[in-house]
Amino acid sequence: MTITEVSEKYDVSQDTLRYYERIGLIPRVNRNKSGVRNYTEEDCNWVEFIKCMRSAGLPIEVLIEYVGLFQKGDATIGARRELLTEQRKQLAAKMEDMKKTLERLDYKIEVYEQRVVVKERELKRSED
Repeated sequence: MTITEVSEKYDVSQDTLRYYERIGLIPRVNRNKSGVRNYTEEDCNWVEFIKCMRSAGLPIEVLIEYVGLFQKGDATIGARRELLTEQRKQLAAKMEDMKKTLERLDYKIEVYEQRVVVKERELKRSED
């Protein structure tokens, strides 16, 4: 796949894909004779993984560390698992915080909606 196709498929800008390649988040993508990037299925799997992890809020530095460990082979399986486990804990904590924030927002919206209903009743009474 070309960089344009990958960009469209994963909704990631071409500049971001080039950046990810430059900093080592995705392996160096092979190029055809004309120098155009030719993404393989494995390259696309990395793009999808990185996009997913970034969407979950994982820092680029953590992902660079993970990719570096992955490239060192099976001897780093434990370290990779530990890294992912720690990131999962952090994500779960963020989600809990976000849940509390959502509940607070729901409460505040309900308060405003109740005030609107009261005001509407008052207006209706004054019209009668």
